[in-house]
Amino acid sequence: MEEKKSILNIFTKILLAMLIVSIAPVLGVWFFNYQSATDNSSSQVEERLSTYALNLSREVDGWLDTNRRMLTQNADLSDIIMMNNVQQDPVLKSITGTYGWTYLAFTVAPDGTNIGRSDGNPTTFYGDREYFQQVMRGQPFGKQVVIGRTSNRPALILSTAIRGDNHQLSGVLAIAMTLDDISRSVANARIGNSGFAFLLDEVGQVIAHPSEEFTSTRKDLSDHPAFQATGRSDGKVIFNNERGEKTIAFTHRTADGWVVVAQQPYAEAYAALRDLNRNSFVLLLVAVVMGLVAALFFSRQLALPIRQLTSVADSLSRGQMDVTVSGIDRGDEIGALARAIDRLGTSIKYAMERARKAKQGTS
Repeated sequence: MEEKKSILNIFTKILLAMLIVSIAPVLGVWFFNYQSATDNSSSQVEERLSTYALNLSREVDGWLDTNRRMLTQNADLSDIIMMNNVQQDPVLKSITGTYGWTYLAFTVAPDGTNIGRSDGNPTTFYGDREYFQQVMRGQPFGKQVVIGRTSNRPALILSTAIRGDNHQLSGVLAIAMTLDDISRSVANARIGNSGFAFLLDEVGQVIAHPSEEFTSTRKDLSDHPAFQATGRSDGKVIFNNERGEKTIAFTHRTADGWVVVAQQPYAEAYAALRDLNRNSFVLLLVAVVMGLVAALFFSRQLALPIRQLTSVADSLSRGQMDVTVSGIDRGDEIGALARAIDRLGTSIKYAMERARKAKQGTS
């Protein structure tokens, strides 16, 4: 009868079984921890950038709201409502004297003519200014970002209606303010080692930026991927910056439509995750190597005596009686099998001896 041979011997089978039993759980635990760490780290990075953008936008909203309340209170003063520069100028000078970031306060008649000014300069025509036209169109407040003539930096002009008797529109009160406080808050928002934030207006022009070049020229960043992503629900965008570096950014739109962007190089933002993954992979590799060594050792410990006993049984089946059965003193199943083969060998010897004597007696 032809002997069937298995593709895998007993050693290989035991080794594979032990590898599966020992390494599969390790791989499963590692993969679960890897996914959990990746998700947690990504959430932390996104939350940090999103929080920067949100907090800065709230600061901008709070600053604008404070100035709007001040503007409204002064627009309700009787000296302002009279629309006479003799009565208005002292109030306007008081505004710039009280609020240090306000460098000009002035009033404009409905026809665009300048009535009162805090700086004492000659009056001019403001009818073509956007902040004036916004109020004249019925908006509660007007605003326009301009480049200050003396500071050469972005400045903000806020305006509101002056209403007389019967709530009729009698003019516009406006204040021109530096944006130094907001600019410092935005420009000083360092995110990690090289992350930063910047502020854009509704059309994507720079209001505040760490780079003086971007600020002084009010650089147009309307094509910036972060500005383009403002409409997304989470405000998240990943893009390559001007140096080709992968970058992650979050945006948040203020109540007035300005856009705060907080961005950081992707490699820096996820450095902790990269280190964690590298360490986890090293631990996984060590665990796999240890599992392999253990599997090799125990597979050899199990397979070697079985192969030895198989060889003994094969020799006995061929009539070779001068064999030594090892493992008889073991207390496990292999020891029991060794003792059974030893007894089988003894029985074969006795049977062969009886057959030999019987043959001699008949001759």
